[in-house]
Amino acid sequence: MKRIVIINTGGTIAMSEDQTTGKVSPSSANPLTRKSSAFSSLALLEVVDLFHMPSPHMTPTDMLGLAHWIQSNAIAYDGVVVTHGTDTLEETAYFLELVLDLTIPIVLTGAMRSINEVGSDGLANLRSAILVAASEQSCDKGVLVVMNEEIHTATYVTKTHTTNLATFQTPTFGPNGLVSKNQVIYFQKMLRSEHYPVHALTKRVALLKAYTGMEPDLIAAIGTSGYAGLVIEGLGAGNMPPETVNAIDHLIAEGIPVVMVSRAFNGVTEDVYDYDGGGKQLYQKGVIFTQGLSGVKARLKLLVLLNCAEPVNIAEAFRLHDE
Repeated sequence: MKRIVIINTGGTIAMSEDQTTGKVSPSSANPLTRKSSAFSSLALLEVVDLFHMPSPHMTPTDMLGLAHWIQSNAIAYDGVVVTHGTDTLEETAYFLELVLDLTIPIVLTGAMRSINEVGSDGLANLRSAILVAASEQSCDKGVLVVMNEEIHTATYVTKTHTTNLATFQTPTFGPNGLVSKNQVIYFQKMLRSEHYPVHALTKRVALLKAYTGMEPDLIAAIGTSGYAGLVIEGLGAGNMPPETVNAIDHLIAEGIPVVMVSRAFNGVTEDVYDYDGGGKQLYQKGVIFTQGLSGVKARLKLLVLLNCAEPVNIAEAFRLHDE
């Protein structure tokens, strides 16, 4: 049998509902730890309670600590399952994708309903995640997110609904596999892999969302507030209101990289429009366009690149993602 470690970090999957008030909150003991033994027939399981926090409390420093634990202990296991709150699960998953250099399966899962709520999905998701982590087919596929019997890549998956059990989706591309009964079935292959060694996170990256009539002061404040990089969720395929262009120019002149993604739910950025604030002109000015990444994931990638322990060309690294 495969040896799988379950790393609990907290979230709804590790919370209970108060039957009187209906409030969902962490309890003194992780209820998931008591239940995980039910899956001992699937793999040799070891449970590690690394964190016990709601996912909005998760920070990049916590993500780095989780990554270092996995990288340091991976030799003892055939696969890793991380239980996590769903609000920031996609961010932790992508951070791990960027910094871990492992071929064993790394699988994140969570729950939309706490363990004692009617219709709780936590144990079903945990079972699916263990099956995926124990599957030979899951090796060398990067970090995976398993929810609602679907397998998604960490790079593209996102939470699309606040409460629905089928919240985790991959816009544009769709899931790359399914869990069916005891079967793990893949029908897409991840074509790209990248790893960046990070020892500490000392440089900060901001994320702004463009909107009609946006003024330049927010963008200008990035340069005066000590941020080392900026990601913008631009309009359409990567356009900006004209009033913001000079502020973007100023950041680039100061050596602060500016990365462009789209605020649209589907599709990719393209440097097409040649007008003041259009993507073509922004690209020519030095804005880095990247395709397929959401704003929060582009922010994490820029954060990792800026804090990488080895020299890295940021523009080329984002182009690598697009290829």
